[in-house]
Amino acid sequence: MNPRMPAEWAEHDACLMAWPTRPALWGPAFEAAKQEYAAVARAIAAFEPVLMIAAPGLAEEARAACGTGSGSGAGSGAGIEVIELPIDDSWLRDSGPVFAHDEHGARVGIDFRFNAWGEKHYPWTADDKLASLLLDRLGTPRVHSSMILEGGAITVDGEGTLITTEQCLLHPNRNPRMSRAEIEDELGRRLGIEKVIWLPYGGLEDTETDGHVDGVAAYVGPAKVVVSLPEDPAHPDHARMRANLAVLEASTDARGRALEVVPLPQTAYGEVAGTRVEVGYLNFYLANGGCVVPVGGSPQDDAALAVLGAALPGRTVVGVPTPVLAYGGGGVHCITQQLPKEARA
Repeated sequence: MNPRMPAEWAEHDACLMAWPTRPALWGPAFEAAKQEYAAVARAIAAFEPVLMIAAPGLAEEARAACGTGSGSGAGSGAGIEVIELPIDDSWLRDSGPVFAHDEHGARVGIDFRFNAWGEKHYPWTADDKLASLLLDRLGTPRVHSSMILEGGAITVDGEGTLITTEQCLLHPNRNPRMSRAEIEDELGRRLGIEKVIWLPYGGLEDTETDGHVDGVAAYVGPAKVVVSLPEDPAHPDHARMRANLAVLEASTDARGRALEVVPLPQTAYGEVAGTRVEVGYLNFYLANGGCVVPVGGSPQDDAALAVLGAALPGRTVVGVPTPVLAYGGGGVHCITQQLPKEARA
């Protein structure tokens, strides 16, 4: 049996994050970015432990910002621990390992290759090596894949179905020598995927990741998907997201089930360093018993949180203002990675 990636709503041992370390990305918003990372870490730590990776020499800064002692998690609910490892950037969803369970239910880490979203930034050598170093630190067995894949490019149901976008996973700056069928085969071997649902589009303006799926659709339960569906006809993704919706409504999962699709508005705007930004509500993180959502401080926030609350009964939905994360090109989901509990019988 191949390893199988569990769904994000499965129980976690912790949430993994990485501390901001590339000033060139954030410019004048660098210090504000650190505060938003810390706020996200504290919000998640109310539900599950957080392990923050900081570049060498930055651990104390991260601890101070997150409100911890020397890894004690003081004042942070479940606790925030900070460790130091070499990193180039702070988008752990994409540069870190993807976790799965082997045939015995033991946790393994899949070390896909990372090339900075199609060689968009330099350097990325440390980030490409991060998964291996982190897995060694965690004592988790490593499974290597030669395919380039970022965690933000996929969402899974834990039962053999994966959703991604053609815009990203078939982009020539990732795996130009692999066909669609070869990509599906590698996802099957490494993550236990039996069926891939290909959405045509990611976000039009998501040029940083070339259309990661975590900006447009997310599994929130068996055969249940939340999809970004901007209401304003002038929104650049208005027609594109409806094309995605049509694919989801016509699809079945690996078990033959039709999908329940929950539309989510995406209309929160703000301004950071003179740049207009859109905060994507869909870029949320499912913690143990909670859902941590990026918000923009706009009147639309409450409506979006209500949609997610209805879609996730039994979970506490918490909004964290993250306009600077949007300015940097992402959201809450982009800077986090779940560490699933082992599933041994």
